[in-house]
Amino acid sequence: LQLCVDEEASDLHIRVNAPPMLRIHGSLVPLDSPVLDRDDTERLMKSIASPVSQQGLREVGGADFGFGFGDQARFRVSVFRERGNVGIVLRQIPKKLLTLKQIGLPEQVNELLFRPRGLVLVTGPTGSGKTTTLASMLNVVNEQRDSHIITIEDPIEYFHPHKKSVVTQREIGADVPTFAEAIRRALRQDPDVILVGEMRDLETMQAAITAAETGHLVFATLHTTGTATTVDRIVDAFPTDQQDQVRTQLSVGLVAVISQLLLVRADKPGRVAAFEIMISTPSIRSRIRDNKTFQIASDIQTGAKFGMISLDTHLLNLYQAGHIHYEDLITKSQDPDSIVAKLKEQAGGRH
Repeated sequence: LQLCVDEEASDLHIRVNAPPMLRIHGSLVPLDSPVLDRDDTERLMKSIASPVSQQGLREVGGADFGFGFGDQARFRVSVFRERGNVGIVLRQIPKKLLTLKQIGLPEQVNELLFRPRGLVLVTGPTGSGKTTTLASMLNVVNEQRDSHIITIEDPIEYFHPHKKSVVTQREIGADVPTFAEAIRRALRQDPDVILVGEMRDLETMQAAITAAETGHLVFATLHTTGTATTVDRIVDAFPTDQQDQVRTQLSVGLVAVISQLLLVRADKPGRVAAFEIMISTPSIRSRIRDNKTFQIASDIQTGAKFGMISLDTHLLNLYQAGHIHYEDLITKSQDPDSIVAKLKEQAGGRH
């Protein structure tokens, strides 16, 4: 764990028949140490897992929990069985919260944090930095607004001390059984801002949308890429006879969708985030309501003055500034052909 902190590794992998491995800037690096056997991984698991987590491992084959390494770092831990052995993955949760500027978000995102109500979604694949983006946003609220912030997480990752706001952090499994139950309870706890760690089922989505409608600012994450697909994904989760109503609710309640990817930097060690940002405008609201989400992309293209940016535009900007590799620009973009055409046009065929 100390090495993990010293090397700024994002993850530590522990498996039978392999040495421990660190993920540093996206690459897996084996440690110069003996190969672990069955007893090693079992012992390491027992040294950090609570009796409840160990029971989960025995009964359902795995458990997730947060773990503090002194005052140096926190880790999000997943212990699991594989081929009858114990495996462990520890993800390091950075201690220092970044500013929105350091993350690379435009100024206009800051304004969203002062909205009285609505739904702000941060989306992207696993390991794309969603938790960090949300924690940084909450920190701005905590420092600049006098509000009651309730976070609902599985497990709690960043600890937020009370600053200008009061922060209540509830962990699924330890403090409350489910996300949906926690949101329903939260509405009776005089919240201003609610963070939902993950909208993973219909009940949670319903509860989050209702909370946003009833005068609360709700932040949540979803595992989707791209902003228009996020809207479709939520609507499709509902039964057909409710989809029109959900579209109407989203058209009113959705404030913004921030979709992000983390890419290996080309200019120095580390990673850089690429964003697609959709901010709700009257035009976007009507597209959601009328089930024309495929037209949202053109609104994002023309919405720069509202703080919007398409993923492809942001990737191109990062590439031209020398921050990301050509390969990532092409493989991660939504329309690689038009990016290649744009580069050719700019360079007169120089690439």
